[in-house]
Amino acid sequence: MDKEIVRTRFAPSPTGFMHVGNLRSALYTYYFARQHNGAFILRIEDTDVERYVEGAVETILKTLELAGIDYDEGPGKEGDVGPYYQSQRKPLYKKYAEELIAKGSAYYCFCSKERLESLKDEHGNVRYDRHCWHLSKEEIERKLANNEPYVIRQKMPDEGIVQFNDLIYGLIEVDAKELEDQVLLKSDFYPTYNFANVVDDHLMGITHVMRGNEYLSSTPKYNLLYQAFGWDVPEYIHLPQIMRDETHKLSKRYGDAHFEDFIKKGYLPHAIVNYISLLGWAPKDNQEKFTMKELIERFSIDGLKKSGSIFDIKKLQWFNFEYLKELSAEEYFNYLLPFLKEIKADASTEWYQNMCILLRERLTYGAEAKTLYDNFFKEIDLKAMSSEVVDFLKEEGVFKTIETLYQQFQTLSVWNEETIIQTIKEVGKALSVKGKMLYMPCRVASTGEMHGPDLGKLLQLLSKEVVIGRMEKLLHMMKVW
Repeated sequence: MDKEIVRTRFAPSPTGFMHVGNLRSALYTYYFARQHNGAFILRIEDTDVERYVEGAVETILKTLELAGIDYDEGPGKEGDVGPYYQSQRKPLYKKYAEELIAKGSAYYCFCSKERLESLKDEHGNVRYDRHCWHLSKEEIERKLANNEPYVIRQKMPDEGIVQFNDLIYGLIEVDAKELEDQVLLKSDFYPTYNFANVVDDHLMGITHVMRGNEYLSSTPKYNLLYQAFGWDVPEYIHLPQIMRDETHKLSKRYGDAHFEDFIKKGYLPHAIVNYISLLGWAPKDNQEKFTMKELIERFSIDGLKKSGSIFDIKKLQWFNFEYLKELSAEEYFNYLLPFLKEIKADASTEWYQNMCILLRERLTYGAEAKTLYDNFFKEIDLKAMSSEVVDFLKEEGVFKTIETLYQQFQTLSVWNEETIIQTIKEVGKALSVKGKMLYMPCRVASTGEMHGPDLGKLLQLLSKEVVIGRMEKLLHMMKVW
């Protein structure tokens, strides 16, 4: 395989929904491959049987499709280095682990779970003491002949410095004494994550490995395996963490930021892609919105940061709002309709259309429609009105304006935006009021708020009965002030 050809891979584990940190790794890896006219490979790392989640592979494939990531080789796109499911490559790992034993870089370990538990220190950490490294050849052969369960461990050097170069963090050095003899092959002959990665990355010709910087400490172990086999070591690009706040990273464990959750809430796929692409990478100018083509062209290793980036949901909402503004009226209607049906399943098409118009100027993501609806259409609690609202209602002329609007609204035989606005204007002329002192009394009396969306559309959707009923209650309360 030509070493000059860039080959990258994304190797997720099918253990649930895809976290945005994993998706960002996939995006950066994809951008880099496309930028260099290389190949982008998808490999499913499904050797952790206990953590496997049914349907997770389909979720991975769907996520990549929604994100606009098109892989060159992988499930359904077989190349000449497959299969692309690690569980289907199982015999390879045993072969290569035994090859390392023959080279003196690995050894059989027959220690029981109980013995390993006995090695725990006061903090509950286990560091293997190389007990089985000292077994004689005859003893090993006897145990194998008796079918005693075993794992295969990597033999770490006893001394010296293990170092490697990362394209972001530079030269990384680790004292060999800090490296434990890690398990390469488990007793069920499934490989550990670290070992399978090295074997598969080599066999698949991977030239550049992008992954989270939590793997910086593991990379020396990878490189010792490459050296033991006599294989070329890929270039490493370790990515900064995406943080929940200043001290906590986003975590699957705490249900943070799954791509599919954002999609269900009505965030547009490319809005998510655009935003998370900027979490760890900064373009040389102040541009924020990018097409996929632009992201591929503009992405650079030089623009990657070492420090973590905080995931700001408000910023994601801003991106989503910007992309929602680009939708046509029909596209926006189709986008928002499922969320509106959750609010009112049996409404008319006209009601849905008017709600779209009402919400469009402030809705940042689909599921927010319910919150905005509740805010706009909630029953007014007259006793809980803010002091600002109460002070305004006590201003001179406000009672008269609300009272006149209440009387004129009752006479309307047709209740729509046009007749509502026309009536408000007529009341304004009759009372010689305009602007804030005309429209705000109407809004406060109808919604309990001093600010909100287009008044005519809002009152039409509230209905004549509701508006008149609210005005009547408010007027009754104002009379006793």
